[in-house]
Amino acid sequence: MDLYKKVEKIVNGKGGLEEKLLDISKLLRDQVPHYDWVGFYLADNSKEELYLSSYAGDPTEHVRIPYGQGICGQVAEEQKTFVIQDVNEEDNYLSCSPSVQSEIVVPIFKGDVFVGELDIDSHELNPFSEADREMLEKICAQISRLF
Repeated sequence: MDLYKKVEKIVNGKGGLEEKLLDISKLLRDQVPHYDWVGFYLADNSKEELYLSSYAGDPTEHVRIPYGQGICGQVAEEQKTFVIQDVNEEDNYLSCSPSVQSEIVVPIFKGDVFVGELDIDSHELNPFSEADREMLEKICAQISRLF
């Protein structure tokens, strides 16, 4: 069963939002070797900040991120996918761990409203392909049904 179908099964299964997001985080981290940290930041649009929801990987101190700050905050502002193949080349990068070399962040929308994002860190340089991007955008479209 491919990842999209496994995510679909979680989305359609029992449990609340946080539990389903945790299951999806664990699934992606376990199934894709270059996904070392997988988590969801949800939008608090009234405060223009993100807050950390469910994740799989090492703990992070970045539990709240203002829109515009770091890669996640930029995605919240620009509402488009960011693929960063080398975080060391970014001026506005919030480091979660010295091991992180690259990051992909995909926004999640409910209709036209930004509701959150999927954040994935890798300990490898240049690991994310166009296939990763396409799959994760498709998965985030599926996840949007939870909101």
